[in-house]
Formats: sequence, structure tokens, C-alpha cells
Amino acid sequence: MYQKLEIDFAGRKLTLETGRLAKQAHGSVLATYGDTVVLATAVSQYEARPNMDFLPLTVDYVEKTFAAGKIPGGFFKREGRASEKETLTSRLIDRSMRPLFPKGYDRETQIIVTVLSADRDNDPDMLSLIAASAALGVSDIPHNGPVASVRMGRVDGKIVVNPTLGDLEGSDVSLVVAANPESIMMLEGGAHIVDEETILEALFTAHEAMQPLFAMQEELRKRAGKPKREFVPKARDAALLAAVEKNVGDKIEKALATKGKKERNAALYALSDSVVADLSEKFPERTGEIVDACDYLVRTRVRMSILDDDKRIDDRKSTEIRALSAEVHVLPRTHGSAVFTRGETQALATVTLGTSSDEQKIDALLGERFKKFLLHYNFPPFSTGEVKFLRAPSRRDIGHGALAERALAPILPDEADFPYTIRVVSEVLESNGSSSMATVCGGSLALMDAGVPIKAAVAGIAMGLVKEGDKVRVITDILGDEDHLGDMDFKVAGTKEGVTAIQMDNKAGGVSKEIMRQALHQARDARLQVLGVMNKTLDSARKDVSTYAPRIVTLHIKPDKIREVIGPGGKVIRGLVEQTGCKIDIEDDGTVLIASADGVAMEKAIEMIQAITAEPEIGKIYHGTVRKIVEFGAFVEIMPGTDGLLHISQISNERIRRVEDVLHEGDEIDVKVLDVDRSGKIRLSLREAKQDQAPKGN
Repeated sequence: MYQKLEIDFAGRKLTLETGRLAKQAHGSVLATYGDTVVLATAVSQYEARPNMDFLPLTVDYVEKTFAAGKIPGGFFKREGRASEKETLTSRLIDRSMRPLFPKGYDRETQIIVTVLSADRDNDPDMLSLIAASAALGVSDIPHNGPVASVRMGRVDGKIVVNPTLGDLEGSDVSLVVAANPESIMMLEGGAHIVDEETILEALFTAHEAMQPLFAMQEELRKRAGKPKREFVPKARDAALLAAVEKNVGDKIEKALATKGKKERNAALYALSDSVVADLSEKFPERTGEIVDACDYLVRTRVRMSILDDDKRIDDRKSTEIRALSAEVHVLPRTHGSAVFTRGETQALATVTLGTSSDEQKIDALLGERFKKFLLHYNFPPFSTGEVKFLRAPSRRDIGHGALAERALAPILPDEADFPYTIRVVSEVLESNGSSSMATVCGGSLALMDAGVPIKAAVAGIAMGLVKEGDKVRVITDILGDEDHLGDMDFKVAGTKEGVTAIQMDNKAGGVSKEIMRQALHQARDARLQVLGVMNKTLDSARKDVSTYAPRIVTLHIKPDKIREVIGPGGKVIRGLVEQTGCKIDIEDDGTVLIASADGVAMEKAIEMIQAITAEPEIGKIYHGTVRKIVEFGAFVEIMPGTDGLLHISQISNERIRRVEDVLHEGDEIDVKVLDVDRSGKIRLSLREAKQDQAPKGN
């Protein structure tokens, strides 16, 4: 049944329609906001695959270049592998939708969001999440939605809902917030060192602003939604659970008390195996249920210990941070390096400095842009003691890297003060807890070790939550197991003055403003503690960049001189590079960047460029070369490519009949610039140059 709903949202028309396109999908919605249009589809298999013990959900956000009136680059001229933007938006949708599927739902499910039209005002990501939720809502797929999303900014000190892309350029906050009617489910974003209360205001202003979006989706579901397919999750067998609980007794506490992640997991696996062996006769062919019951008991014991006794797996209190350590300059030939360790999480961060030719060109749907700061995060399998094939960066790797990049970007120096392209690479060497926040800490130290004059050090911490009814405990610096067994993963990065990046995933189904406030302020206390350790290692950027890094000098020439430095077909600039060994980049505004680790070569390059671009000064004497003799004088080259006219009357104080009587082509003479007219013609004098250079009498 075709249905179309329309509302005014944040000053623009938002439309949801279903029943016109992609009708064989189990649910499909076409969403329009401004001139941005996305199609969201949802399909879920009716039969489960055997032995499926998790939700097999796949989310794909796809940008079609025709949406922006563009033809793809490359040889094949069609869309290829997912861009970073597509990967990050797919993660946003997945993280918002996944927690709201019924517990135990095991049907293979796929959400595809396709961008069909893109204007330059509205980023499709927010609209895509709304469309995906609406598609699930009108389908027969069980899902505890609706979910809505908005982007939040702060322009001229005022919180703004869904700022345009143009508005965001002047905003010091950019947050994508997703929520259901009861609470915030997911958030992702950054800020230019903003205090926690401003972040909190933006989050709950966002949730209030979303209410019409929930109502709109609910109305669409009522008008066009299919009856939801019946799904009854498999109930846990009370008799089996009681038998397992009796068998394990206090063995769970002993296993959980084992020090070290690897050793603790081994003890828990051994306990599970022993329970299976003991109960296999009583409950034949039910190994999976026995293991599941063991996991349930472990989860329950861990959570109750945190809530009732404020005692965590590794005996820490809720606000305690694991042991911290930091080292810098750990690698001799990198431009900057650091190792940051927090408990059993360790990240090696390196910094490489390059020139403008090392910038990353991004041909995005909303326009071409260049990136001068890159952060790449790698999570090798040995970091968790596993064996896996090394593949291209995963969605997780890209997402964690983007979070850390967002955290560090606000503290980088202005390009005019530090004209380098900067690449940070984080190699996670151990992982038990947030490696993305360890990347932030290691990256901040590595930048200072590389001599990058950052505005302030940045640290990050991962917060967690355990919530059962009215019992609530916010926990600091969560372990991997606490992330798995808890109700929230809340990462906050920033300086001592404020927040630079934030990310949250909520599984609790309800996080109040007070809980969020406590988490933000508890994270700030932890961040200051981490910054204290980092500052003891290195409290400011080194005074100079590494001897192995290129030095970059910036010159400014007139734009009309660019062609002279480049030369026909690039001949001149290639010659400069060959003669000096320097890397030379010229921008359209006349900015010249000269990069070299050799100071002498750099000085030579500067002199050569200045000689090419220099302009004659009236009254100054130049040593020039006679290039051409004419009847009325001679043309003298006073600078490379710059000739002036030496009139016959200005050659000598005495009258001469022929120029050739005094000068010949190739002669080197000193001449004085008499005048430069509006057209650039230069008048020279040999006789005045001689007079000025003659010894002064008494």
C-alpha cells in the first residue's frame, strides 16, 4: 500500500514514503530531506541457519555517484569498494539498530541504504538512519524501533539541530545522535575542546527534537506496516540452569579471580568444559545450552559484584584506572613514536611528516577535498592472542581510527604555522579494553615527540555501565569483558579543558540525563589522571622536528610569477628539484613550500626561486648580461628571464655613435634601474651605475 508522510523538520521538508519502490523487499522506504534522497530496504530470512547463536545482521550504506551528478573515476567508471564515509555510516546505522532486535533473534538480516540524490546542504547519513528504521518499521521483521537520528552543531554559541554542511564549517560541535523514544542509543562526533555540560545539552536537545520523527515513523507503520512475523526466543531451561548453577558452586568466583585476561579466560573455559562433562549424561546432546548457562551465570555474577559490592573482575573499584605507562622516541628512524600502555592494552603510535604532495585527495559524493591529517589504526590478531588471516582494514579498524583522528584533529597547529602533512599510525600490540583510546593517548605523545606544536595534550578513556532496575553503576576504564557484559560503551577523549571526541553505544534501553552527566564527569576525572601520567613522560612538543623529517620553508610569490617558476611543461621546476634535491610544491595563491632535510640544499633552492621571481627595484644596481644589441641601445638581462633597455644615451657620459663601439652581446655589466613603467618595461643606466660605484672624493 502506497503511503507518503511529510513534516517540516529543522526548517526543511522531510518526507517518508513506502509502497512505490523496491516492493519485493520485506520493508522499503524512500526518504527525502531537501534534495537529498535515500532508499532504505530491509530483508530477513524466515529460516535460521543451524547453530546460529548471534544476530547475523549486515548493514550497507551505498553512495551512488549519479546522486551528485558525477561519473566515477578510475578505469572501470563504476562504484567500487566502500569508501571510508560509506563504512562509517554503515557502522552508525548498525550500532543504532542492532540492540533493538529481539533477544535471541537469529535470522540472517540485511539493511541496504542507497543514496539516490545528494544536495550540498544535507549529509545523507542522518536521513539514512531514519529511513532504515522506517523500513524495518513497515516490514514484518521484529524490531523494537522506531529509531531516529539528528546531527547537532553549535554555531555562534547556540545549539543547532541539523545544521547544514555550510553551517558546520563554523560549528565547534558536530555530533550524530541516534535514539529511540525512551533514550539515546548511539552517538558519534567531535568538538573543538568543549565542556561536558555543552555536550550534555546538545545530546538531550537532540532527543527532544527527535520526537516528531518517532511519531512520523509510527504513523507510517500504522498506515502501511505489515504484521510482524512471530518470533519466540528460546526460553532458558530452568532445570538445566539449576543443575549448572549447583555444579559450578563457587567455582565461578575462583575462575574470575584469576589474574590476567588470558589466564582468566582459560580458567572460565576449563570450568565450562568440566560442567559439560559432568552434566552430559543428564542432559545429552545439549552441550550448547550448558555452555550458554555457564556464560549466563558468569555474566550475572560479574554484574551483581559490580552493583552490590563495587568490585570488578580485576578487583578495581568503579572509578579506578588500570596501571598506566608511557614511553616516547622508542623507534630511532621514525619522525615521532610512542608506546602507551594501560593494563593489558598497549598501542604503538608513530608519526610521519610529509609535504603537501602527500595529502590525501578524497573524491567524495559531496565534493572533492584534501586531507592533511591522517590517522590509521591497525588491530593485528596477535594483540588478542589469536590466529587470523591479515586482511584489508576492517570496518572496526576504520571506525576506531576515525574516532581517534577526530579526537586529535582539534589540537593540531594551523597549516600556516606548520605546513606539514601528518600521518599517525597506531599498531595495537595488546588489547583488553579500549584500544582506540590508547591510540589517542599514544598518538598525542607521538605528535609531541615528532615536534608537532600541538595546542594541548589529548587523552581518552572508555566508560561502562551496569544497570539492573534501580541499581546503576558507572565504571571507568572498562575491560573487554566488562564491555561485553555491560550495558554501555562510552568513549570520551579530550584535553584538560574539554572534549574533542565522543562515542557511545547503549544496550541498557534507558540512560537518563543524570547517568550521562555522571559518565561524562567521571570520564573527565579519569582523563586528567591519564594526562598526568602522559605529561610526566613528555609535557610539550619537542622544539624541532626529527633530523630525518623534511624541513619545510614557506615562500610567497605573486601568482603571476607561478608560471615562471614552473616553466614550460614544468621544465624550470624540474630543474630546481634536480639541482637541489628539494621537494617543491606551489599552490594557486603563490605559496611555495620547499622541503628538504639538507639545510644547504634548501638555502640554494630558496635563492634560485627568489632569483626567478624577484622584481627589479628602482635605484638598485644589478649585475647583468647583454643579451641583444639594437640601433638605439642594448637589452640587458638583470635577473633570470627579466630584461631591461639600456638606451644608447645611458651607456656613457660621452656621446657614442654606435652601441657596438662600447658593448657586445655576452658582456657582463653593472646597470642601475631608472624606472619601471606600468606595463613592466624597465629603463637601465650604465653611466649612473658607474657614478654610484665610483669612489667618493674628499
